[in-house]
Amino acid sequence: MGLFDFFKKDKENKEQQQALDEGLQKTKTSFFDQLSKAVAGRNTVDEAVLDDLETMLVHADVGIDTTVKVIERIEKRVARDKYVSTADLDVILREEIVALLDANSSATGSRAILDRPDSPGSPFVIMVVGVNGVGKTTTIGKLAHRFHSAGKKVVLGAADTFRAAAVDQLIIWGERVGVPVISHGMNTDPAAVAFDAVQKGVEMGADVVIIDTAGRLHNKVNLMNELSKIKRVMQKVIPGAPHEVLLVLDGSTGQNAYLQAQEFTKATDVSALAITKLDGTAKGGVVIGISAQLQVPVRYIGVGEKMTDLQLFDRTTFVNSLFKK
Repeated sequence: MGLFDFFKKDKENKEQQQALDEGLQKTKTSFFDQLSKAVAGRNTVDEAVLDDLETMLVHADVGIDTTVKVIERIEKRVARDKYVSTADLDVILREEIVALLDANSSATGSRAILDRPDSPGSPFVIMVVGVNGVGKTTTIGKLAHRFHSAGKKVVLGAADTFRAAAVDQLIIWGERVGVPVISHGMNTDPAAVAFDAVQKGVEMGADVVIIDTAGRLHNKVNLMNELSKIKRVMQKVIPGAPHEVLLVLDGSTGQNAYLQAQEFTKATDVSALAITKLDGTAKGGVVIGISAQLQVPVRYIGVGEKMTDLQLFDRTTFVNSLFKK
């Protein structure tokens, strides 16, 4: 890496850190307000503090199951260390949340595409799922921008054919980013679109193919059948495709996002998560809860409107930002 590249990378890292800090501002404000109330007037971490801390984590949309795990970890620390002051609580919380997320961390999957050599033989195929309105198509566009900006060849497949807006939106994103979009229009066979997109990716020596899919949850059986069919036809071109099933969730909906995630994990094998719209909510704790409860790694988080505001999720960076005062 040359000196110019080093300074460019350093500038990008600082900009991303700033975007993350600003994007989590509402969550941080709410989080620390609650934490301050939990320890007000107390010197040591006792049962009363832990009870208040448990309430605070639930209110931050960390989720009940994950909150119980965090509290149990802190109780063990208190029992082991005998004396823990409330001044140390944020440090302990930070360490235990990072440790909890560590079980689901992964540098594999689509986040490793940037480290793969160009044209490795066949494209890495990502099938993107999620209900309408969570930012699914926008997430695909931002992912395409991330890969394309890194010099990777990208193909998009507009297989959410039940909404004209979804097809049109993806085409607009393709034009904006500068990558081809395979589309058959509205009310066409989603599996046929996916097949053609993967085939196009193979023909042009693409690095990654990203397939948009319909986000209907009103009939789980139909959704399951449709996603299974899309998988089968893609495997006729590339055995083993898709290599990643990325579930997009709206972080601003809090625990409702977890309920959506439960439904989709029943309908298909979700292997990674992208959690969007964290910049407009105080419910950023849902990132911790969903990852821990589903045992599925968070790959990306959305912290703003800009194309660069879809960030790779790094558990330590995220938690440090969350605790930054």
